Amino acid sequence: MDIAAAKRNDPAARSKFEIWLTYSGVHALSWHRWANRLYRMHLKLLARITSQWAKFCTGIEIHPAAKIAPGVFIDHGAGVVIGETAEVEEGVVIYQGVTLGGTGKEKGKRHPTIKRNATISCGAKVLGGFTVGEGAKIGAGAVVLKEVPPFATVVGIPARVVRVNGERTQDLMPETDDPILKEVCSLRERVFALEDEIARLSAAHIGGER
Repeated sequence: MDIAAAKRNDPAARSKFEIWLTYSGVHALSWHRWANRLYRMHLKLLARITSQWAKFCTGIEIHPAAKIAPGVFIDHGAGVVIGETAEVEEGVVIYQGVTLGGTGKEKGKRHPTIKRNATISCGAKVLGGFTVGEGAKIGAGAVVLKEVPPFATVVGIPARVVRVNGERTQDLMPETDDPILKEVCSLRERVFALEDEIARLSAAHIGGER
């Protein structure tokens, strides 16, 4: 199913044989299936050795305890990291540089659950033990720190919902307690004050010359 998912999602794929032979994402998932089996057999050291070997060969690091359904596609995959308690369901597409990680503050379920047919774009970071809903789309470079509704599109740092089912939403405005927004507003006010000061000094200079 992993090969079929690659063929379905990658327009550059020419044949299943080529995918099996050359796609690092497919190789990483194959190694992970074996590492996960070893982990569930309580051969945890062998499982970790297997996952590290897969990382060395593919550039994709998947903890052997992570639950990844058949039919997931990791495109290119360099720099992808999937944490121990992450769960990835069928049909999910993951691009290079993605992290399914934790914030370092949780215990237990500390990595995300990615529901069916979600897409996580290049460089996105999904951090925490929440759920990314079915069919959701995570924009490139987004940092997702809270649950994503089904069929929503989220972008930004921190990520916010901009579309649901293809329709624009009112969540385009940042949260009022966003520290980045506060800093930008403070800088904007400072620019306005400096512009007023420059205008005043210019007027005074021109008046003095007269």
